[in-house]
Amino acid sequence: MEAVRQRWDVIVIGGALAGASAACLLLRSDPQRRILILERSLRHGRKVGESTVEVSAYFLGRVLGLTDHLLEKHLPKQGLRYWAMNAETSELADCSEIGPRYHVPLPGFQVDRAVLDEHLLAQAAAAGAEVRRGVKVRGVQLASGADQTVEWEENGAPQTGAARWVVDASGPAAVLGRQERWLRQNREHPIAACWSRWTGVKSWDERARGELHPQWAGRVPAGRNSATNHLTGYGWWAWWIPLKGGDVSIGVVYDQRLCELPPGPSPGARLRALLLTHPAARELLAEARLRDEDVHYRANLPYVCERLATDGAVLVGDAAGFLDPLYSPGMDWIAITVCGAVSLIDAAARGEDPAPLAARHNEAFVRGYWRWFRALYRDKYLYLGDHELMRVGFRLDVGLYYLGTVRQVFRRGAAALQIPAFTRPFAGPPAALMALYNRRLAAIARARRRRGAWGRRNAGRFAPFSSFTLGRGLGLQVAAALLAWLALELREGWRAAPGRPGPIPEARPAAAGVFGTAESIL
Repeated sequence: MEAVRQRWDVIVIGGALAGASAACLLLRSDPQRRILILERSLRHGRKVGESTVEVSAYFLGRVLGLTDHLLEKHLPKQGLRYWAMNAETSELADCSEIGPRYHVPLPGFQVDRAVLDEHLLAQAAAAGAEVRRGVKVRGVQLASGADQTVEWEENGAPQTGAARWVVDASGPAAVLGRQERWLRQNREHPIAACWSRWTGVKSWDERARGELHPQWAGRVPAGRNSATNHLTGYGWWAWWIPLKGGDVSIGVVYDQRLCELPPGPSPGARLRALLLTHPAARELLAEARLRDEDVHYRANLPYVCERLATDGAVLVGDAAGFLDPLYSPGMDWIAITVCGAVSLIDAAARGEDPAPLAARHNEAFVRGYWRWFRALYRDKYLYLGDHELMRVGFRLDVGLYYLGTVRQVFRRGAAALQIPAFTRPFAGPPAALMALYNRRLAAIARARRRRGAWGRRNAGRFAPFSSFTLGRGLGLQVAAALLAWLALELREGWRAAPGRPGPIPEARPAAAGVFGTAESIL
């Protein structure tokens, strides 16, 4: 059959959050643009992340104008909580806890990504974008400074479209990244994730829980259930995210060098087996059921594309790269890549030369990705399950996130989202500081493991903190966290030699096909 050729101003590959939001913002800046969105699914499905943090909440609420939708169809998020365990913990109340006493001041949401993605795609269509679903993109012919050609299959028939710009929002399929061989796995951070939706999960705040553990319940006036609760172990952590309607999204992320899912007859059984090693999960999942048909697994999660833009194409969201689900940076990455892409296309429409714009875009986003990774995530799974070490790292991580990123967004608005994290002027020293203390905490964790002291304070401890704000006290909170780190160094830093810790054993290679190809995923 002869392909049908049509032309648009922008063709967007992928109609989930990244692609639909890019289309909405492009139409906002120029309602006359002809935009085509190609989405493979007939109905959006599950994603790794279902939680916002402060920057992504700002993007969804204030930039995209979705506050009413978020309040009606999703749940407000009340911060982060961490639950550590060791041989002394037999029930939930025994686990050491990190978390705020009171509700958080800045907005955040526990989002059902399938619901959010469908709503935003409908918004893009209402704004004027043409949406085609159930299509399979076969390839893109890039032409610098000219029309780009996209080939896809729709209802069994080949289709061809041309556009001056292509926005790749294809998620982990990373159509352009794989086709052009720009995609590189982050082999320094071989993490994997397994997750599902659960029904019948007991609430952290139910009355029976308070009666069973009255002292535990009484020490926190805020509700715990609406937080993102994290269960932690050596080399792994689990997210625990409540969703509107009663389901709970629960998944495990682990460093493949340090641990693996236990053996079992199915991925769901293996996921449950690892979760039930934690006292909190044993108590709260006693009558719960996971949906076996809705279990997902991905190995070797982190990757980045060496190029995110050309004179005619730009990558956004997971099509451009992925870091780690810890701290929910995925939606922040969507926000900054989308805003950066829209800024680039708008500048070209005003007559600016796209080639140098694309070169600067590539340099900034690739540098930002690696600084982000080295500041926060490299070797973090060595210590995130140790209550005392994670308490120090968490306070520093979040405090500096507020100081360097959140404050900029709330002061400067959407313009601040066009600049990748850790690439603003003078961002180098803070990034180096974060990389230093995370490296030192990992080294101390190694030393503790060698002498059998890792996780010794994982039972019976509560580390409350005041939620971070953008006021004058923010600097004092960060200073206090730095002092806590220095005190730790004085107490036992001498046991861990300065500098980078020794190597971790090489990661086991993922099973063939786990990482997938563009065709198999898209």
